[in-house]
Amino acid sequence: MRVRNPRTGVYDYEIPDCNAAQIAQRCKQLRNHQDAWVRSGITNRIAVLQEWKQAIIINKELLIGALAADTGRTWETIAEIDWVIDSIDKWCATTKDFYEEYANWIPHQLVAIISPWNFPLALSMMDTIPALLSGATVLVKPSEITPRFIEVINRTILLVPGLQKILLFTPGDASVGAIMVGLADLVCFTGSVNTGMKISLAASKKLTPVLMEIGAKDPAIVLQGANLEVAATAILKGSTTNAGQNCLSFERVYVHESIHDELVDLLIEKTKALQLVTDDQHKGEIGPIIFEKQVLTINTHLEDAKNLGAIILTGSNACEQIHGGFYCRPTIVVNVTHNMLLMKEETFGPIMPIMSFSTKEEVVELANATKYSLGAAVFAATDEEAEDIANRIHAGSISINESALTAILHYGDHLSFNMSGIGGLRIGQENFSRFLKKRTIHLM
Repeated sequence: MRVRNPRTGVYDYEIPDCNAAQIAQRCKQLRNHQDAWVRSGITNRIAVLQEWKQAIIINKELLIGALAADTGRTWETIAEIDWVIDSIDKWCATTKDFYEEYANWIPHQLVAIISPWNFPLALSMMDTIPALLSGATVLVKPSEITPRFIEVINRTILLVPGLQKILLFTPGDASVGAIMVGLADLVCFTGSVNTGMKISLAASKKLTPVLMEIGAKDPAIVLQGANLEVAATAILKGSTTNAGQNCLSFERVYVHESIHDELVDLLIEKTKALQLVTDDQHKGEIGPIIFEKQVLTINTHLEDAKNLGAIILTGSNACEQIHGGFYCRPTIVVNVTHNMLLMKEETFGPIMPIMSFSTKEEVVELANATKYSLGAAVFAATDEEAEDIANRIHAGSISINESALTAILHYGDHLSFNMSGIGGLRIGQENFSRFLKKRTIHLM
């Protein structure tokens, strides 16, 4: 299968075909070594993960190069790798205490992880690390859109003798993922709602449990009296990081009517400082749209909004093609309503649709008027006022006066509500329990 470079549009990479027999053999090999892995004990598993961390650090530059080619951006790639390195330390640090409490629980033997293209390494490791520490063996299939880093990450695994037989990253398309779903004891999936539904249906045939994070339409709420500089900075970051291709991206912005125009003007001014990453991959903040098909979604949402009366104040009327890559400039849209796709469906681009509100009751109703409930943020003059609104928002993780604090801080529980996913807490100590089953032994 040929793979497209998101910056150039050139199909300059190829992944090998992988058949059912090969996947079955890999799964069998992983299963054969799971018992020894779990019996090695948590202290040993922590030591092995720490050794892997060092192998990743040694190969960091190679990973940066591969992931930058996969995604077309550099500074987010460096941050992504640093986040993974830091995450290994944080998960290892919390594991021992957790396992004292869950001593009678046993791991799922083989975990299949199917991960997305927007943060290819981080969103695969978010499940891989706790699964390994839990005592499971793991087979990971990253997205076929961003497969270049697989060769490098497998190289780091080969540097760690304790990992070689219990972890493997494999390239492949949806057909490989389907085979994995049929062979695993537990499936982790991050990606689109449509694919998540297909995986859930396939897994149900064997009653295989599935953990999914599959959709979001996160709101940012700015109350009267909020610090507008703080709010504008966080909203811009939360909407444009990775060109908006972020599960926790702000895709709806609700601003009190008394400060609406002032905040919009401030956001327009701040967007002027953001440049596209085109000729020099090390310069600029807004990288390309990684997946070519996502361009159609962004363009459709913008066109639908304009047709229904929305006004684009700055940014793009549609994605632009530059040197073969597709780019969407940070775009501010006003006069929006909940009848528009831009306010209902996941856009996955650097778009800020801004809507005014009059009362707290109104904004709570607007924020909750969605089938997705992954995250949210509230900006207010006081923490107490922000928490009052946050407690009324139906979302798994809510930041106060900032964006995506759960992912940044890596503590606190994070759960997907409604159609944003199923399957327990993904961040926080309880994350480990997702990979375990409780066993009770009775004696007479």
